[in-house]
Amino acid sequence: MSSIYVYGASGHGLVVADIAKACGYDTVLFIDDGDNAFPAFLEVHMDKEIPLVFGIGHNLTRAKLSAKVKQYGFHLISLIHPSAVVSPSATIGEGTVIMPQVVVNANAVIAEGTILNTGSIVEHECCIGKFVHISPKVALAGNVTVGDFTHIGIGSNVIQGIIIGHNSIIGAGSVVVKNIRDFTKAFGIPCKEVEAIDE
Repeated sequence: MSSIYVYGASGHGLVVADIAKACGYDTVLFIDDGDNAFPAFLEVHMDKEIPLVFGIGHNLTRAKLSAKVKQYGFHLISLIHPSAVVSPSATIGEGTVIMPQVVVNANAVIAEGTILNTGSIVEHECCIGKFVHISPKVALAGNVTVGDFTHIGIGSNVIQGIIIGHNSIIGAGSVVVKNIRDFTKAFGIPCKEVEAIDE
């Protein structure tokens, strides 16, 4: 392998760059649209032969930029750290990043653009929607469903069969024992819905 673009040069992007190197890429080229030394996307938009992965933690931003780079013909790839354990029966969508020490078990389905952060566990037959962020040390028991654009905070645990809606936020350290609605912020032990999120 040779070069890869990492879109997003913040701390999350640095971690993604390390994963790219662990996966065999020799050169990591950062893109960032902020006020910094890195080139913005429109400065490199003709380099479509170089694969691209996102180093952006915010779900909606990642989704918006994903649509943009696809319009320009870029090839979005998934990265799986060599220390991760991913079942051969699992399905991994494009643009997904699976970080060190993650476990994805049998028949799990991970949709496009998702982040499975360090040490998270996605058990058998879970269904994770698109542009989800599963934070470090989150554990999802079997048959859990997580809707599109949802963020599950660090160290949270979700019992088997739970459905967490789309565009929701589960606060850090929560224990989810009941279903969570769409566009809802929830946290605690046990996890409780605390407020609606504007659609």
